[in-house]
Amino acid sequence: MRTEVTKTDVAVPTALVECIEVTKDFAGGQSVVRALRGINLSIRSGELTLLVGPSGCGKTTLLSVIAGILTPTGGTVNTLGQQLVWLSARQRAKLRLKSIGFVFQQFNLVPTLSVIENVALPLLIAGVARPVALAAASRELESVGLKQYGKQSPSRLSGGEQQRVAFARALVHQPRLVVCDEPTSALDAATGHKLMQTLRETAVRPERAVVVVTHDPRVVAFADRIVSIEDGVVTKDENQTISSY
Repeated sequence: MRTEVTKTDVAVPTALVECIEVTKDFAGGQSVVRALRGINLSIRSGELTLLVGPSGCGKTTLLSVIAGILTPTGGTVNTLGQQLVWLSARQRAKLRLKSIGFVFQQFNLVPTLSVIENVALPLLIAGVARPVALAAASRELESVGLKQYGKQSPSRLSGGEQQRVAFARALVHQPRLVVCDEPTSALDAATGHKLMQTLRETAVRPERAVVVVTHDPRVVAFADRIVSIEDGVVTKDENQTISSY
């Protein structure tokens, strides 16, 4: 049975990310590859936005620019009230640590740390007391069904379990912006559905937003907006009604 999902907070959405005529070039031998060709896009609070399109169209590059990992070649990017081109590398790193959560396609877990330490890492780097950080990490691991594996090495987990650890790490510091690159790529249907439900619950909070790059059609049902990208430009930006099953 299909039922409409309504947001519990009626606050007017605000733009947490604003991209204006953003370009990004990469050197390719004697030539230059333009990955982004004048992107204009707002990411609004309280929404889960999908970035979709063919491989190589610029989705992941745009995600990295929004999060301050890559510096745009041209245009402006305002993320969480900060003009990123005006920030130093250290200031951008501080912004990411405090206010942005990441779910990478390759997980990027630290093999020398335990599972719970990997999840707690953003808090530990930020100077949170170790017992407090580990307690928060334990709660996030419980939310993804992996609390029992906290003391194990990430290498002992399956790919899908490692993806869920990465997801817990992305949310442990309560970020305002969560960016995800193919978050369901290593997950079975049931686990992917549960993860997307959690992302959805994160996104509908009025002070937060979630941006997801994906090729997975199963994810579409969870999105407020679907932004299509081709050859480095936005070709379509559609709102949709969210339903649950």
